[in-house]
Amino acid sequence: MNIKNIQQPFIKIFPGDFSGNTMQRNTPKVLFSTVEPAGFDHPKLIAFNEKLSEEMGLGKFEEKDLNFLVGTQLPENVKTYSTAYAGHQFGNWAGQLGDGRAILAGEIKNSKGEKNEIQWKGAGATPYSRHADGRAVLRSSVREYLMSEAMFHLGVPTTRALSLTFTGEDVVRDIMYSGNPELEKGAVVIRTAESFLRFGHFELMSAQQEYKTLQELVDFTIENYFKEITSEGVQKYKDFFENVGRRTADLMVEWYRVGFVHGVMNTDNMSILGLTIDYGPYSMMDEYDLNFTPNTTDLPGRRYAFGKQGQISQWNLWQLANALHPLIKDEKFLEDILNDYGSYFWESHDRMLCRKFGFDQLLTSDEKFFTSWQSLMQDLQLDYTLFFNELEKYDDQKDLRFQFENVSYTFLNDEKISKLEDFMKEYQSRLEKNIISREKSLELMHKANPKFILRNYLLYQCIEEINEGKTDMLHKLTHALENPYHTIYPEFSAKRPSGYDDISGCSMLSCSS
Repeated sequence: MNIKNIQQPFIKIFPGDFSGNTMQRNTPKVLFSTVEPAGFDHPKLIAFNEKLSEEMGLGKFEEKDLNFLVGTQLPENVKTYSTAYAGHQFGNWAGQLGDGRAILAGEIKNSKGEKNEIQWKGAGATPYSRHADGRAVLRSSVREYLMSEAMFHLGVPTTRALSLTFTGEDVVRDIMYSGNPELEKGAVVIRTAESFLRFGHFELMSAQQEYKTLQELVDFTIENYFKEITSEGVQKYKDFFENVGRRTADLMVEWYRVGFVHGVMNTDNMSILGLTIDYGPYSMMDEYDLNFTPNTTDLPGRRYAFGKQGQISQWNLWQLANALHPLIKDEKFLEDILNDYGSYFWESHDRMLCRKFGFDQLLTSDEKFFTSWQSLMQDLQLDYTLFFNELEKYDDQKDLRFQFENVSYTFLNDEKISKLEDFMKEYQSRLEKNIISREKSLELMHKANPKFILRNYLLYQCIEEINEGKTDMLHKLTHALENPYHTIYPEFSAKRPSGYDDISGCSMLSCSS
């Protein structure tokens, strides 16, 4: 791997704390602290993303690179660091936070001029670890490695994963916060993104009234990641906020398209670039439920439930607006942008649903149709992904019970079949309003509806196998997630087996996941 070309523009521009002290503490008036990874003596490679490495300009993996993958051996020009940010967690101001188990090496530029930051997750404590050890366990590392790549291949903006490596040490974790901690295998993921800047970075500087640094941070972000913004003065900051809002709304729509539930949409987990970031207690949707949250910590309020993600993203943008107000100083503009967010989001969301159903245009009557569909999905406990897969194959000459019995998580009695029949008639009637042919309609559906999603029970199986020293499932899942719009392994394109309903890690997870 070509790691000697790692650059550090962020660390050169912003003030930092260079003490190298990993003890947990506040670091006022700075955006980062230099910190060295813990170092691990017996790492073992689990997976390496060769395609991504080549795309980034790092080249092929060699055995000598193994120590770099866990942060033990670094290029001479690299001074590793973690960043400070703030945030609202579950609706409450949490003050200073930061990269508690993430350490940045810098960024690498490929031959096309594209830049990607390189970050270890699980490589040791930082000043922002809040009394934690900065380590990561195998299960959470596998989940992040596979799911971030799955989202990329689904076409959803996301961070990505370069490598997954055993550290050779055990880590103590209480997976369900039940007072029963256990030893688990430690691991490190190298994740990459154009930038890991979050809403919380801007919130921190604003809350500390470091307005000069806040302005420098926004200028840095625009110059490096928002090339489309060419305005000057206050208008530049207005355009920045509006652009962040659009990217955020577009991301939410993509989450809804594929059935992704993040589980912990705190402002410190929101990417300023509109990327999916921080894969913790997430889940892909099995049975359709607007009230589903995969995060046990989110109970009983279900703040981050599937159906609330659009609303919460808007709430988070309100907090970003408050942080940027010292630069924009125009309450009406900010309110207008935030009020328009809902209209933009819902129109984009409904146009996305049109593609999933194979409709060539959004009609005013579609709102009623979509409401009817949501009611059907929840009443019959239909699998979100498999429902649309069956819809693509729908044949009005076949028995509906036979077509959809493997899509429902409940028994389809006569009453439920009658509801399904009524909906299918409604759907057929709506299809007749298309201008395009049925072939073109199906093309829309094929592009919008994945055949494979990375369900939690599959991840659970994979983690169990890796713990036993097996990697067959890992390789199969990797192949499947790289081809999500094709049925590579039919056994993976099926609803969650009932035997996994009550197993921790297969439906709901804690934040420690």
